[in-house]
Amino acid sequence: MSIYREYDIRGIFEKELNEETITRLGYALADEMKAHGEYVAVGYDARSHSPILFEYLTAGLNAGGMKVLGMGMVPTPVNYFCNYQDFNGITPCASVMITGSHNPSEYNGFKITINKAPFFGESIYALGRKIETLPFPAKVERQVTEIDALERYKRFMVESFGHLRGMKEKIVYDCGNGVAGLAIVDIFNELGLSAKGIYTDPDGTFPNHHPDPSEEHNLEDIKKLLASEGDIAFAYDGDADRIAVLTQNNNIKGDMMALLFALKMKNPTVIGEVKCSQVMYDTLRERGATAVMYKTGHSNLKVKMKELHADLACEVSGHVFFADRYFGYDDAIYATLRMLELVHEGIDLDAEIAKLPQVFSTEEIKVKTTEQEKFPLMAKLKELLQTPPASFPAIKEIIDVDGVRVIFDKGWGLVRASNTTPVLVTRFESTEQAEAVRYEEALNALIEEAQKQLKV
Repeated sequence: MSIYREYDIRGIFEKELNEETITRLGYALADEMKAHGEYVAVGYDARSHSPILFEYLTAGLNAGGMKVLGMGMVPTPVNYFCNYQDFNGITPCASVMITGSHNPSEYNGFKITINKAPFFGESIYALGRKIETLPFPAKVERQVTEIDALERYKRFMVESFGHLRGMKEKIVYDCGNGVAGLAIVDIFNELGLSAKGIYTDPDGTFPNHHPDPSEEHNLEDIKKLLASEGDIAFAYDGDADRIAVLTQNNNIKGDMMALLFALKMKNPTVIGEVKCSQVMYDTLRERGATAVMYKTGHSNLKVKMKELHADLACEVSGHVFFADRYFGYDDAIYATLRMLELVHEGIDLDAEIAKLPQVFSTEEIKVKTTEQEKFPLMAKLKELLQTPPASFPAIKEIIDVDGVRVIFDKGWGLVRASNTTPVLVTRFESTEQAEAVRYEEALNALIEEAQKQLKV
C-alpha cells in the first residue's frame, strides 16, 4: 500500500513496481475508466524502465476492457493535453502518465486523469485496497493504437504563440535531461527565437544534475549560462510540469510568477497554496483580483480551479496552472511561453518584482519524521498551538486548510505534513528578518515539544 500516494502512485521499479502489481493496477483502473469511454491515452518519461511499465500497464488495461492510445515518450503536459483532443475520431476518456517526476532514477510512478479530472486522494487509496484483492488478470490480445500527441501539442503551441516571432531577447534553458526537451527545442526553433538549451536530450539517469528546479543547487549551470549569454532563463523538472524562471536579478518562484501572469488578466480569480507569500494574496486583492488560499498539491489545485472557475493557480515550487486561454492543468512549457509573452509585451519582470513590498522568506525547510508519525505529529502540534508557551509570539489567526499557517503580527509560519515524503514542510515569512527567525525558532521548538510528547 505504500506506493499509493495522495496525488499519484509512486515507488521503486521492480522492488514495488513489478509486473504483477502494475498489470493488476491497469486492470483495476480499467474498471474505473470504462464507464466514461473505451480509450485511454498513455505516455511515459525518460526513465529506462518506463517502456517496461507501459507494457505491464497496457496488459492490465486491455484485460479490463480498455484500448490504449500509446503516445511514447512525452512530457506530462502532453499527456494531460490528450484529454482535450480528438485523434481520427477517437477522444480518450482518460490518460495515464508513467513518470517518476523529479524522484531519483530508480523511482517511477503514475499520474492518472479520468474524465478530465485528476484521480487522487481517497480514490487512489481505495484503488490500492481493491488491487490487493485482485487475481492476476488473464492475458488478452494487445490493443494499442500509436498516436503522435507530441506533434499535435507542439503545433498547438506554435500556433498559439506565433506572435512571439521576432523576439530579440536571448533565452537560455535547462531541461535537466528530462522530457521537456522533446517539445521546447522544436517550439523555440519554429518560433525563430534566440534560444540556447543545455541538457536537452532525455536521459533517465540524469547524468548532469537532479531534475528538480526548486532546489537552488540544481540551477548552478543555468545561472552561469544566463550570466554570460542570456536575458532570461528557464529550468524544468523531470516530466516538465514544473518550471523555474530566472532573470539577472531574481529566481522567480511560483507565487511571484502568478502575480506577473495576472497583470494581463482582468479581475482574475487566482488560487495559491498555503506556502505562497502573503504578498501574493495581498497584492492580487489590491489589484481587484480574487485570491484564494488552498491546499498544496497539483491534484487539489486542479479540482479547486474547476470548482471556482478560476483563471490561474500556482504552487511556490513552480507548478503553474492556466485556465485563462488554456485547459487548467500545470504545464511548464506553456508557462514558459506565457512568460515570454509578458516580456514581448514590454513588461520588465525585475521592475515589477521590485515594486512589491519587501519581505524576508525562508525556502521550504524540511523536518524529518516518519510516515507513521507525521500526521499524529501535526495533530499534536495543533493541540499545543491552542495553549502555546508564554514566550511564543502572539498569534493573530490559525489557518488549517492544509497543515497550520500561523499568522503573527508581522508575518507567518507554516507547518504541514508532506503527502509524498516522511517530512514536515515548514516555511516562514516576515516584513522583518529578525521576526522571521523568531517565528521559525518558536515553531521549531513547538514541533520538538510535540515529538517529545508523542514519545512519552
